[in-house]
Amino acid sequence: MSGDDRQSELAREHKERQERRAAGDNAKGRRNAFIGGGVALVLVAGGIVAATTLLGGGDDAKKVAATSSPSPSSSVSSEPEPSMTPKTGPISCTYNKDTQDVPKKFVGFPPKKPGDSLKIKTMTVVTNRGDIVIQVDPKFTPCTVNSMNFLAKKNFYDNTKCHRLVVPENSGLFLLQCGDALAKADGKNPTDGQGTAGYVYGDEAAGAMPYTRGVVFLTQPTDAQGQNSSQFAISMSNENTQLDPAYSILGMVTSGLEIIDKAAKEGFIVNPDDVTGDGGSTAPKNPFIIKDVKMSTK
Repeated sequence: MSGDDRQSELAREHKERQERRAAGDNAKGRRNAFIGGGVALVLVAGGIVAATTLLGGGDDAKKVAATSSPSPSSSVSSEPEPSMTPKTGPISCTYNKDTQDVPKKFVGFPPKKPGDSLKIKTMTVVTNRGDIVIQVDPKFTPCTVNSMNFLAKKNFYDNTKCHRLVVPENSGLFLLQCGDALAKADGKNPTDGQGTAGYVYGDEAAGAMPYTRGVVFLTQPTDAQGQNSSQFAISMSNENTQLDPAYSILGMVTSGLEIIDKAAKEGFIVNPDDVTGDGGSTAPKNPFIIKDVKMSTK
């Protein structure tokens, strides 16, 4: 069997495992945000309006939202738009110790009071392939932005590998997942995709918009809520509206999606040791490395 045939076979087996898990198999408690194929597509009504609201409604945000509108064929049913009320008054965030038996890189707990994090507008992910700029809005997700700002200051993400490249060929979705600081992204490490920052915190703006191209959201175990930590995913397709509306929104990419598109064309590595189909088993074939994360008030 050739290498290409073996990769195709592994990808098919991987997808079958994910479908069994989505039907209620095992993998309980594992850290991964994503589901297999065969789920119903649900489009959140007014989600793109929510996207521009979350991002302040500026011209750039409107342009991104317009390009992220799902095609009519993606809309199977609709649900009311979740509440997107800005948080006002004194804000206090709760970050709890992660008690799961998973790899952890603990650099401390973020401050309970967001403070200057409430002024942050952009998050720039500096990678070995180029910069990915994400517009954030702490008025709606203060504790999420506060956590990201804390980890960025602690250099938590420096020289870490994005461990999961999900493409239609292996999962029916299209996204890049990063933030497991202990991931090796080599197609061999069975715990890739499970690592955390040693603490977890609650959901914010979960399902506030469909996970269309450019939307950035936090990841957590599929059977859990309020277990956000360091991992995040960047949606690369409008077809990702099939994801359950359970993941907290971080923001919207305003530039840099093309470098992920390029990485996807270069292929992915299937991890045959990931028997559950649930732990970072499809790393980019060519390493996608975060060199730095910068938070800015501009």
